[in-house]
Amino acid sequence: MVQTRILPAFDNANPQQLSEWICELPTELNDRERDQLMLAIETVNGTTTQEGVSTRDWAGDETPLAVGLEIVHILAELRQGGDALVAAMLYRAVREQRLSLDVVQKSFGTGVCGLLDGVLRMAAVSELRGDSDAPVLGQSSSPNTNVRQMLVAMVDDVRVALLKLAERTVAMRVLRTALPEQRIPIAQEVYDVYAPLAHRLGIGHLKWELEDFAFRYLHEDAYRRIARLLDGRRKDRDRFIERVSAELGLSLDRAGVDYELSGRAKHIYSIWRKMQRKGIGFSQVYDIRALRILVDSTKDCYHTLGIVHSIWRNIPNEFDDYVASPKENGYRSLHTAVIGPEGKILEVQIRTHQMHEEAELGVCAHWRYKGSDRSKKQSNTYEQKLAWLRRVLEWHESVGDDETTAQQFSFESTQDRVYVFTPKGDVVSLMQGATPLDFAYHVHTEVGHRCRGAKVNGKIVPLTYRLLTGERVEILTGNESRPRRDWLQTGSEFLITPRARSSVQQWFKAQNRDDNIAAGRALVERECSRLALTSINYREMAKQLGRPRVDDLFAAVGSGDISSEQLLRAAQSVVGDTPQNPLKVVAPSQHLHSDAIQVDGVGNMLTQFARCCMPVPGDEIVGYITRSRGVSVHRRDCNRVLSLKQNTPERIIAVSWGGLDDQRFEVEIAIEAYDRQGLLADVTGLMARNRVNVTEVNTLSDRADNTARMRLRLEVASLESLSSVLNKLGQLDNIVSANRVLD
Repeated sequence: MVQTRILPAFDNANPQQLSEWICELPTELNDRERDQLMLAIETVNGTTTQEGVSTRDWAGDETPLAVGLEIVHILAELRQGGDALVAAMLYRAVREQRLSLDVVQKSFGTGVCGLLDGVLRMAAVSELRGDSDAPVLGQSSSPNTNVRQMLVAMVDDVRVALLKLAERTVAMRVLRTALPEQRIPIAQEVYDVYAPLAHRLGIGHLKWELEDFAFRYLHEDAYRRIARLLDGRRKDRDRFIERVSAELGLSLDRAGVDYELSGRAKHIYSIWRKMQRKGIGFSQVYDIRALRILVDSTKDCYHTLGIVHSIWRNIPNEFDDYVASPKENGYRSLHTAVIGPEGKILEVQIRTHQMHEEAELGVCAHWRYKGSDRSKKQSNTYEQKLAWLRRVLEWHESVGDDETTAQQFSFESTQDRVYVFTPKGDVVSLMQGATPLDFAYHVHTEVGHRCRGAKVNGKIVPLTYRLLTGERVEILTGNESRPRRDWLQTGSEFLITPRARSSVQQWFKAQNRDDNIAAGRALVERECSRLALTSINYREMAKQLGRPRVDDLFAAVGSGDISSEQLLRAAQSVVGDTPQNPLKVVAPSQHLHSDAIQVDGVGNMLTQFARCCMPVPGDEIVGYITRSRGVSVHRRDCNRVLSLKQNTPERIIAVSWGGLDDQRFEVEIAIEAYDRQGLLADVTGLMARNRVNVTEVNTLSDRADNTARMRLRLEVASLESLSSVLNKLGQLDNIVSANRVLD
């Protein structure tokens, strides 16, 4: 049965009384932390007379001061201190907009502000969630499961999760005085989301309180019926527990076991759930009468189990060994049911003191048994994140400064999923890095085909925007069902998920062959023109890609069967074709390794790339034997090499691309754009993000027509990487064109 702890009535004008209360909190605080908590109490007390903004998740009339003190006490019971308690004190005032985060940061620091921001984001997720728990949009998980996963994914500091659970517990306590229409939505949310989260984190006493409160508000008649049955048998049960405790205590004393023995009351929701699950009556719930035995070691657990079974006959199917096989939330204990005196069933739980602390406090119990802050492991799944939350409080006995504390509590990893909301409040799970276009295809293929734009949290964003957990996504659609081929381009970053890419490819495959040939030809010619591949053999490319005719190649490109990556690799293979048995030579350029060029029919010679045309892998090339600098490598269609070939044809030799691993080649690109502030910074920033080295930049702005022209000299690894960079440049605002140039 739920038991609400009542805080003493405080005289707001008596700081001595509050100071004494702080000193009596069940956690360790240093002088600075006590002073900060007192300042927080005074700050909240000063906002009590201000008008606040009513919130969906609070229905009581309690003041921010009273609520804050309750949350602080719960977190103190969870062994929290410092920033966590200050944030707990301030939360309600901040949530009701009586106090701003800017003021919090100035007065209490970034640590407290960060915790409050995290809890506010969790509250925002709760407000957006829908009411139904039926799976939506073809997902295997229910929306409530996805909401729990979303909340866990958002938590990068374990104290945020603890603060939110404590705040929900206090909210449930004050709901007793609220109207039913106010209680039910909040109780349903706690039942669906927060009680399971407390269970997964192993915080037993909060889980039980949240479940009992939710059950009380959602199923009031069933709750009262079981409560009356428990009260009616309480005296008999208490006398029975005293009798068996004395009998068991004598046996344990004779065996020399050091123990603590107590009776345990089963909470009402757990009784009701067992009755529903097994289809039994109240009288058949065996563990209403229960004993809990705490011992010093795991060895003593099994020794005590043997003593219990020697006194009373055990029920074979009612034994669970959670010590050898812990529950998924880390819970460990031995459970057995025996036939005690008078033939009454008795449940006995046996665990160590450490196991008991972990069962009651979950993640917060570990600090008492592990004395150092170990390095945090990165994880990228929901289960691993929960495991981290259960392990993370492995902190030093003396809490350091805020930065040290943040390092102990924080979680740094790359999640493998993001969880976003539909406009109706349903939660959608997508792979990390997903875009609004991926979201559109997840909702429905036709929505993806008709997608023309997107809003995230009410603001227009590019279709290449990377979605973040907790965001609300709205897709803007047109009347025509026609995806764009650009969505499949190398480096375009429109589509990340295989499902979305496959949907686009299937659409193009279904189109008329003549349309696909025309579209494919245009795409191939545009790509070759942009990369300055002016003399490529399409027939050879078709053979490389297993297509008998050039039209078949164009049709496959137009339908999406051949990706732009495959196209560029084939182009590179065709233009790099060489005679048999080439010899490798040294290429001393600062951008090349010794095996970058293969020269046909000669011994080791120095090589260098001609500055007039700057060939890159994939270009057709020839070599020219200079008088003092070895072999100068040119594009085959370079005007200078054509002139040299006429004058000194004997010095023209065959060369080809050799080993290309980890190579970098210079190339020049031209960008045309409408000028704007920050354009150059965006271009160079894109290069930096894609790890492209820029060796030279020239810009020219024309104020008459507000245009800008840029020339950049880059170091790239291949035609494929160059194409990717050009695609990404084309997606920047105001960019008109980005192409490779040869002069």
